[in-house]
Amino acid sequence: MKRYDVIVIGAGDVGLSVAFKASSDGLKVALVEKGHPGGTCVNYGCVPSKTLIHTADRIIEINEAAKLGIRAEITRVDFRAVMDRMKKAVTNGRDGIKTAIKETGNIDFYNRECHFIDDRTIETGDEKIKGKKIFIASGARPNIPPIKGLENIPYLTNESVLGLKKKPEKMLIIGGGYIGLEYAHFFSALGTKVIMIARSARLLPSEEPEISELLKIELGRRVEMLTGTTEEVKQADGGYVIFVRDIGTGRTKKISAEAVMVATGRKSNADLLKIVNAGIETDKNNFIKVDGHLQASRKHIWAVGDANGMAMFTHAGDKQAEIAWHNATHRKKIRMDFQSVPHAVFTRPQIASIGLTEQQARKSHDVLVGRAKYSDTVMGEAMMEQEGFAKAVVEKNSGRILGFHIIGPHAAILIQEVVNAVINKKDIRSITGCMHIFPALSNLITETLGNLE
Repeated sequence: MKRYDVIVIGAGDVGLSVAFKASSDGLKVALVEKGHPGGTCVNYGCVPSKTLIHTADRIIEINEAAKLGIRAEITRVDFRAVMDRMKKAVTNGRDGIKTAIKETGNIDFYNRECHFIDDRTIETGDEKIKGKKIFIASGARPNIPPIKGLENIPYLTNESVLGLKKKPEKMLIIGGGYIGLEYAHFFSALGTKVIMIARSARLLPSEEPEISELLKIELGRRVEMLTGTTEEVKQADGGYVIFVRDIGTGRTKKISAEAVMVATGRKSNADLLKIVNAGIETDKNNFIKVDGHLQASRKHIWAVGDANGMAMFTHAGDKQAEIAWHNATHRKKIRMDFQSVPHAVFTRPQIASIGLTEQQARKSHDVLVGRAKYSDTVMGEAMMEQEGFAKAVVEKNSGRILGFHIIGPHAAILIQEVVNAVINKKDIRSITGCMHIFPALSNLITETLGNLE
């Protein structure tokens, strides 16, 4: 049996980060991955989806250019070329990771499935390995609901959709979360008739209500949105028939589509590891329970990234890897601050948020709220961006930013200076007291903070 200082389960961004940190400290490392190195982000998430969405954004910009006095026409979108560019980006990322692993001398890479024998021993293939410290970065996979007939059709997920060679003319997306919304944006921009079925009339219910409503209005210009539950899926000539029960009326509607995509959340991969053998505790959704230091219920085991289900974003996972490794190698521990994790939804309009919503903040804070529209700034007006806006939620006495929310162009970029202030525990003066280039779009942030009341 081979013995290691560190065993890392999962070779996504998060697991790789831990493995390379351990390796750079001169430790003997085993890295175990059942699929392609790079995990969700490189293979099925950030890299492929944002490569596709960039194309969709350009299409929408061209289609909307007429409001600026530009007469432009898209004569053809080469779907195969779009998909090939995406696949090349995935391959390049995957190959780069393989090379990095290979060139790191003290990492043994086991490219196969694994499971726990006990809390220090892992079986992978026909080998057993033992580790002093174990980091679980096993990620998550698509959660498939028990819909009658679904198992009998080749439905799409965020993974299998990347293999499409022909653009569907009509697609039904089951689920109203960020994955479904981003792909609804992509396919509708390319000309697919998209119908989205969501359980809630409010899209992205964790966002500010005003943001959810504006997204529904703007994306609803291209995507048909229905509120209901999918009861059954049947194969039909050239496609599928889907039976959807409207939550409001209770009536069942029959919808035909050429393709069906399921985007109903993510499921922990912890069940594939037989973690019960290691005495590792999980929550009701099978995500691994961790404390504030990201330690599992065994003192020598840490669970990071999607494995613990706490903040399922690549940047949050990378930060967890950094903190978990510190805590595993230092006496003085660091807590992971999940309240300061920002996120973005790459629809059009784009959404970015950090911290509490107004409703959440008012439960325990005396708050001030500031709002500003893109059109309140010179650049926003020049862009003719009439609907996008930002909203700030600030603690009244301290000036501490409790939450900040943006919907509109470049939201994920604009929010970064707010993220820096929140993480560094600075008040609004750290932003309003700095010069902002005029008339850059970043004036939206200072305009918002200048409207607190």
